Amino acid sequence: MSASGRDETTDDLLAALLDGMDAALCAFDSDGVVTHWNREAERILGWSAAEAVGRKGFAGWAARAADAQDVQDRLMAAQDGPGRQVHEFALLTKDGGRVLVRTQSAGVPGADGRPAGVYCAFSEVHAQIDLERSIALSEALMEDASWGVVLVDVDLRPAVVNAHAARAFAAGRSALLGRPLGELLAQGVEELEGALQHVLAEGAPPAPVELWVTVRTAEGLRRRCWRCGFLRLASPLAEEPVPLGVGWLFQDVTEARQAQLDTAQLRFRSHQLHRAGRAAAECEDPAEAAAVRLDFALAGFADHVLLDVLDPSAGPERRRLLRSAASPPELPGPGSIPVPYESGHPALQALDRVGSVRASAPRGAEDAAWARARRWPEDAAHALCAVLRSRGRTLGALTFLRGPSRPAFERPDAAYAEEVAARVAADLDLSSPGFPDSPGFPGFPETA
Repeated sequence: MSASGRDETTDDLLAALLDGMDAALCAFDSDGVVTHWNREAERILGWSAAEAVGRKGFAGWAARAADAQDVQDRLMAAQDGPGRQVHEFALLTKDGGRVLVRTQSAGVPGADGRPAGVYCAFSEVHAQIDLERSIALSEALMEDASWGVVLVDVDLRPAVVNAHAARAFAAGRSALLGRPLGELLAQGVEELEGALQHVLAEGAPPAPVELWVTVRTAEGLRRRCWRCGFLRLASPLAEEPVPLGVGWLFQDVTEARQAQLDTAQLRFRSHQLHRAGRAAAECEDPAEAAAVRLDFALAGFADHVLLDVLDPSAGPERRRLLRSAASPPELPGPGSIPVPYESGHPALQALDRVGSVRASAPRGAEDAAWARARRWPEDAAHALCAVLRSRGRTLGALTFLRGPSRPAFERPDAAYAEEVAARVAADLDLSSPGFPDSPGFPGFPETA
């Protein structure tokens, strides 16, 4: 290829590069004559390259006469100083309007190192401000936000994590990058990944979503409730939207939600006690009233409840419990049957302590074997035993049981179980021979 052919190719390549830029660009030679003018400059001001190239400065066409010399001097000053210079000018459009632009200009050295001109990139000020705001917002979210921000890639792995999110995961920001969410969360990962995949496929949900998750930390598992918002991220450079990932914002609302759950639970249990009292009042037999209370207490609280009363014929020295009732019913027939609890059984511990006792199957133990050893249904994994007391006497024990899929009993559960036990004990005491007009239920031993 000849030298002239190479020059033409170079000029065509330069023109293509200039026209493909997102920023408006013009260039001046050392005398201030316009040498280059790209399509973005034409879009902003309306002057074509044919109309702009060859003009000296902006006087008489792209700037008011009063401003033209000042604009020219400030632009051309860039060829005598190092680095870039930033200015804001009001320029004229071809149709007579005015546009406030922000320029970045720098000198262009010639082959001999002497100033050969100036290039100037400019954009509308509002567009530049929008860009700067976007950048400032991104930096603020990544550093100073009071909620967690995680950018998740299309493989559902964290790509960027802010400081608040790192604290929520109890890990360093760099340690979270690129790790599967299943390594960070012990529970709730399926719901979170499902939400992220939905956002990638369908877009952001119309409202925030609350997710309960269990976070893996160095101190152990920590259950939290996060209010989450999601945004689908798409590349602005592609002709069609190409997903880059998901912007995930979340805030810890565990305390507020737990307080709401506790309040709702307390309200429900109070309502159940009220309903049980109304139903028990319609029973002629106090023993039947006690069984009715067990049915109401079981709802939403446990899977099984067992009513064991002290055998009055055994005497205070040799305690023996009789299975009086169960819900759901499991007794083969009417009457009480002895329950051979071994020493140290939670029900016997409750009698000794005159208080509640909680127990759960050890981790790794077979729930069925653990339950069988304690004479409980084989699906039991958590137990809560409450003592039955009335008029200063111990009447027996009430045992609530939960399966392995449910959480262990906690202190608020023990308070509820004690309230139920007190009302059941009153019914049983009412049915003993020592109570006036009793129907003759076997009496209870005089125990402290």
